[in-house]
Amino acid sequence: MSDKSIILVVEDNDFVRMQIVRYLVDAEYDVHEATDGAEALNVVKAEKIDLAVVDVRMEPVDGFDFIRALRGMDIQIPVILVTGDHSPDVLEKCAEWGVGAVMIKPVQKERLLTAVDRSLEMVKRKSRL
Repeated sequence: MSDKSIILVVEDNDFVRMQIVRYLVDAEYDVHEATDGAEALNVVKAEKIDLAVVDVRMEPVDGFDFIRALRGMDIQIPVILVTGDHSPDVLEKCAEWGVGAVMIKPVQKERLLTAVDRSLEMVKRKSRL
């Protein structure tokens, strides 16, 4: 059994999703993929996921709908939100739903990996308490 963290990437744009997945795989994370929030919820129900990297704007189930559904099922995995939207509303919703970090597209590899590492480390610290 692998002790690598398992990350779910939820992004409807194939190119962006493949890029994020490549960054994470290169950093030796195990990665699952979904193209919208509904598909992502099915993955979370079927697999142990340690962290989710989620796009905001997707159809039919967007990133915030996915996060609301997670929290409604009392699943507290950390979420890193990926967006091209610079609106203050997005940041307010992130705070409301406990999003750990926000990445602006195009996603930079080093910033993503730093955010992932920090989010996973916070979970480890909380579990030791």
